[in-house]
Formats: sequence, C-alpha cells, structure tokens
Amino acid sequence: MTPRKETLAEGAEIWLGDCREVLPLIGKVDAVVTDPPYGIASIWKGGFSAKHGWGKAGVDAGLRNDWDEATPSRETFDLLFGASRTQVIWGGNYFDFPPSRCWLVWNKPERGFSLAEAELAWTNIDSVVRVIDANRSDTGREHPTQKPVAVMAFSVEKTRGVVLDPYMGSGTTGVACVNLGRKFIGIEIEPKYFDIARRRISEALRQPRLPLAEPVRERQESFL
Repeated sequence: MTPRKETLAEGAEIWLGDCREVLPLIGKVDAVVTDPPYGIASIWKGGFSAKHGWGKAGVDAGLRNDWDEATPSRETFDLLFGASRTQVIWGGNYFDFPPSRCWLVWNKPERGFSLAEAELAWTNIDSVVRVIDANRSDTGREHPTQKPVAVMAFSVEKTRGVVLDPYMGSGTTGVACVNLGRKFIGIEIEPKYFDIARRRISEALRQPRLPLAEPVRERQESFL
C-alpha cells in the first residue's frame, strides 16, 4: 500500500498507510499519544454478558481479535521513540518499556466485570501518576477498542505541541486534539477505520469550540 495523506484543516493531517512507512515521511513530532494493539486477543474471548449494556462486546469479539492479535514490534516502538520527545502509550503494561514514574490510569466505573476495571498508559514524562474516571465507552462506538474522547483528551493534555497517533483507529485522539486546539497527525492502516476517523475528525472541526481556559503550554509546565 502506498501511503496517502489527507489534510483536513490546518494542523489536522491524516495518513492511510503503515506507520512504519509513513513515519520517515513525517519526520519529528512533539508527542506520540496512541492506543496500539495489546496482543491480548487470545485471552479476551468469551465471558460477555448484557450487564452494564456490554452485550455488544460479544458481537465485536471477532473484529477485536483480528485487530488485537499481535503487538507492534520492538523496531516499530523504536521508530516512535526516535520520532518524538514525549510518549503516552496506552496498554504500556503489556509492553517491554523502561520503568516510568508517571503512569496514566483510566479508572472505569464497573466492578466484577469480565474486562479490565482500569487501563494503564506508559509515559516517559517525569511526573507523578495521574488518574481519570471515565465510562467504558462513548455512545456510538465504531472501533472494537475505541476509548472515550475524554480519556484521550486527558492524555493529550499531558503533552505539548504536535501530537501523532500512529494507530489512529477511529480517530479519537484526533477528535480530542481538535477539541483542545492542538495540531494532530494520524496514521491508520485499515481503510474502513481511516474513513471513520476522517469523518469524526471533520465533524469535530465543524463544531464551534470555546477557547481553552489557559494555554496548553502553561498546563503542561504545571504538570511537569
């Protein structure tokens, strides 16, 4: 597949292609904020119920297992680390990363559920652990592992500058960046999800947005 770029607006750029091929075309960015495949498809099968309205998980199992069968390679992660100053990588507890002082925690409301009660993001930020309380999914979820916009906005706010999501999926990181007034580059290899991401980010760009209460740079410096 030859990588293809679309510019949705100034500061909003998405690529259809393999991130390993696209990254050399992009060059350096300020931050990577992403939710790559965790490689846990084999242990995710079964155990679904309609409790908490999650019966759709059983229907999505095949899609999720196809997508989440293998993790990114060590070489791919090395490319991401080399291309960015700051990294926020969800599912970091499944990968062989260096120790981190600043993990991000997504605390989910349900307990005794078949899926995880919380998820972790590894970062290379020199700060303390931070936690967000958020529901398991937004209404109208379109990707089998789609995170809530609030969770990805929480992640983006821990960075500064241009944000890259090399595993863009349905574009949630891009929507969060648009809502926060941040520049975004997304990469997605699957045409179906690329099209969904284009639509969702374009819809976010058309929405009126209030100015941020304070500059992103000031918020990042106070976090560090």
